[in-house]
Amino acid sequence: MSYRIGLGVDFHQLVEGRRLWLGGVEIPHVKGAKGHSDADVLLHAICDAMLGALALGDIGVHFPDTSAEFKDIDSKILLKRTHSLIHEKGYRVVNIDTTLCLETPKIKAYVPQMQDVISRILGLTVEDVSVKATTTEKMGFVGREEGVMAYATALLTRDSGESA
Repeated sequence: MSYRIGLGVDFHQLVEGRRLWLGGVEIPHVKGAKGHSDADVLLHAICDAMLGALALGDIGVHFPDTSAEFKDIDSKILLKRTHSLIHEKGYRVVNIDTTLCLETPKIKAYVPQMQDVISRILGLTVEDVSVKATTTEKMGFVGREEGVMAYATALLTRDSGESA
């Protein structure tokens, strides 16, 4: 059996006048993430982890922020397209482990919904999708609530019956 592991990370500024999307879920907050798409750092980090596991570049290679096609796009669509790329290469996701870094808002109440969204897109169970959060204890741009960041690790395995 062939396994591949990838690591993804993403950062976005937090600004007023934008909605905050994390893990495919809109989170009520006074600030939202600034970006070309909906700026969902968690889904972007997962995309990068999956792409990295197969050395397919990063999210910017496949969904450039210079393309009008991706302006304000729902990042769940980007995750679905990334999942299709992985499948086309003969792989499937085994599990995802993520960490969000932000001071506020607290996301514990939204984690089950995020796990549900991500697991449905990737064809996993919610037990295969870990979403954790931490603060930076008021240090740095995250601590000053100027930005949000996310890390993700993806474990892939070759699909049985696929020849890639």
